[in-house]
Amino acid sequence: MPYEHVNSNGTRYHLNSMTGGRNGKTIYFFSKEPRSPCDLPPGFIIVENPLTKLPILKKK
Repeated sequence: MPYEHVNSNGTRYHLNSMTGGRNGKTIYFFSKEPRSPCDLPPGFIIVENPLTKLPILKKK
């Protein structure tokens, strides 16, 4: 099931992933519309930027 996060302002963000770069690393990003939805990767947590209220994917 794709991961969704609702910030403190009530805005819903979807976690997306894509393969990028020369070495094929997976890039995770948040967007308001689901583009290529994915699950929360193991070993990561979601934190919220206190100024902009944007979600950030962070390693534990």
